[in-house]
Amino acid sequence: KARFTTADDQMAYNTVADLPGTSKKDEWVVLGAHLDSWHSGTGAADNAAGVAVMMEAMRILKASGLKTKRSIRIGLWSGEEQGLLGSAAFVSKHYAELPEPTDPKLKDLPRSLQDNPSKPVLKPAHAKVSVYFNYDNGGGKIRGIYAQENLAAAEVFRQWFSPLSDLGVSTVTNRNTGSTDHISFDRVGIPGFQFVQDNLDYFSQVHHTHLDGMDHIQAEDLRQSAVVVASLAYLAANRDELLPRKPMP
Repeated sequence: KARFTTADDQMAYNTVADLPGTSKKDEWVVLGAHLDSWHSGTGAADNAAGVAVMMEAMRILKASGLKTKRSIRIGLWSGEEQGLLGSAAFVSKHYAELPEPTDPKLKDLPRSLQDNPSKPVLKPAHAKVSVYFNYDNGGGKIRGIYAQENLAAAEVFRQWFSPLSDLGVSTVTNRNTGSTDHISFDRVGIPGFQFVQDNLDYFSQVHHTHLDGMDHIQAEDLRQSAVVVASLAYLAANRDELLPRKPMP
């Protein structure tokens, strides 16, 4: 028998942790995935897999003992399924606010569906974020990255992927992809990216269905993804410059 109960605290929370950098410790590389899941399954693929990958990437970085110039942050977001609420709230509080739209048709839509928001109001920390990496397309291996039409960043990724070719990572597409938390960063001008992953049976069977359970997760794929994420985070955190940015939206 299922019951819904309400506690005194009905807020949803993000979970954030940091690995401090050295010479550029006030600059940031951010990794993220979302904690909340669709109600009809356990959320193993969407998105416990992403949470596990990002946590393991942070563990690898810490266990390696290697130091990075920039600090590395992990954000595990709540409310993604309701419209990127957790990541959007974090970005709004720390990096940039999106003013409420004046168009009545837009005001009635969730913020994540508003196509033409006003120009972001930037906060000082906005200039200190190099890149945000997101993992949220099931548990398949990482094969590349969506560059979000950031052509200069795409060239950087091609260089970084060269030593990862033995892991099967080679694709850099200039295409945009949406519907997950990197959009909260990308829409305020912070480079935000989602990975190209093996589809497995994610979209054909598992996504937002009662089939989203542990039996659709492959441990070896998650290990590969964690190694790739840790590698990219390390490279971004030690790059001389911040990752290139697109023109401000």
